[in-house]
Amino acid sequence: MVIGLSIAEAEDLVMHAVHWLKLMVEVTGALIIGIGLLATLTTWIQSVRISSKDVFIETRLTLARYFALALELQLGADILSTAVSPSWDQIGKLAAIAVIRTALNYFLLRELHEDDPKVV
Repeated sequence: MVIGLSIAEAEDLVMHAVHWLKLMVEVTGALIIGIGLLATLTTWIQSVRISSKDVFIETRLTLARYFALALELQLGADILSTAVSPSWDQIGKLAAIAVIRTALNYFLLRELHEDDPKVV
């Protein structure tokens, strides 16, 4: 026992902490998508007001930046969910989700880079 905790109690404490952290990361990702939608709407309204030719491109780039960040956070949340005593089923699901989200992010960032070379 370390500081009055048994191994089982310590594992339970760590599992609860990881679940809470996963929830916070998921909520942060969802909030970023919501903020991104508001930023995109703002960009679109401003572009329409000034009759910008690149309304669609500016709007898409704004939304894509937020989506890329949210995808990274959601992948992090999925990794956290398998961090504590994962089963082979969970690892398989994580691998599929990771591949899909990484591919989405790759193509999203590639498209962003094509439209705006300053994006790394």
